[in-house]
Amino acid sequence: MSLERFIAHRIVFYKPDRQQISKPVVRIATAGIALGFTIMVLAVAIVGGFKKEIRDKLIGFNAHLQISHFDQNFSYESSPIKDQPTLRKTLYGIKEVEHIQSYITKAGILKSNGQLQGVVAKGISNDYDWSFFSKNLKYGSIFRASENKKSDEILLSASMAKKLNVKCGDSLIMYFIQKPPRARKFKISGIFETGFEEFDNLYLFCDIQQLQKLNDWKSDEISGLEIRIKDFNQLETATENIYNTIGADLNARSIKDNFPQIFDWLSLQDINAIIIITLMIIVSSINMIAALLVIMLERIRMIGTLKALGSGNASIRNTFLWVATYIIGRGMLIGNLVGIGLVVIQHYLHIIPLDETSYYISFVPTEIVPLKLLLLNAGTLLLCIAMMLIPAWWIGRIRPSVSVRFN
Repeated sequence: MSLERFIAHRIVFYKPDRQQISKPVVRIATAGIALGFTIMVLAVAIVGGFKKEIRDKLIGFNAHLQISHFDQNFSYESSPIKDQPTLRKTLYGIKEVEHIQSYITKAGILKSNGQLQGVVAKGISNDYDWSFFSKNLKYGSIFRASENKKSDEILLSASMAKKLNVKCGDSLIMYFIQKPPRARKFKISGIFETGFEEFDNLYLFCDIQQLQKLNDWKSDEISGLEIRIKDFNQLETATENIYNTIGADLNARSIKDNFPQIFDWLSLQDINAIIIITLMIIVSSINMIAALLVIMLERIRMIGTLKALGSGNASIRNTFLWVATYIIGRGMLIGNLVGIGLVVIQHYLHIIPLDETSYYISFVPTEIVPLKLLLLNAGTLLLCIAMMLIPAWWIGRIRPSVSVRFN
């Protein structure tokens, strides 16, 4: 241990018999840093959790990417593309791709008990990944599509079931506006609730063969392919690789391209977190500057004695920077323990609720990413210590002849 660290350790942790003025100031500074860092941990965890929950719900309905015909634009009535095994094999050869599933969308009107509701039927096949809806299934069960038998079962949202006054096992009629108009009778196998009202009120899920027959399409003709990738952070790279792989008549659009307004809104949450972290660092630094000045004033005779014995300004400055490091580190340790503890409690118990109609989720979500937490700790520590150079600069102005007589 260096001399500077030894002296700093004695200043912070040694408890003399006499009362020191700096002790309550240091406690207040430590408490301020702990509180500020707790707020920073909560801000990062809540913003990260909120973005992840909304993003996962979007992906649950639409996957990471969609491949469709170029003329589809944003219409739910599209020209068909061929679901070719060679295309799937090529796509699975792209390292970012995890899962591929086919779909057809078709707009229509549901009718039951005298109630009408406009919806989009999303036809899915036996390759569909039901993991998202399995977690959000409220009643009944998920139907299974089969190549050998066409199913008349559907999966409906709870909000839509409430508007139509239906439940699991009930039958309803769906009308499709086309030439000539057609109708199909469906049976409700399950009811889901994601909290994402914009999509809950829009989609129902049915067997893809029902929509192929309504469109007079062949068994290998679909609206498009949905692709899930392994890492959301590789979305732009995966989109570019897939776009360059598929044919000239096909288009690949990422979920960010399909819903830019939602992702712009989510990006604003990062700004909120940055503002909170910046304010907390400034407040904590001001507390530490005040505490360090009090400590230095209380030990001004020690500073003068060290200078008289030959210690340079840099050595003494480093001593008090170590003092600041010990205090900041202790406050950050407490802040980490309290902040992570609150995050874990909220993650499992959902103590703090949210208005689901406004935020698409019924509770405050949290997410702890170890790398983000590590960077937050390292960045906060470095910035706070850098701010301590301001009071430490004052050491060079102290003259030994005056300071040793200071009382």
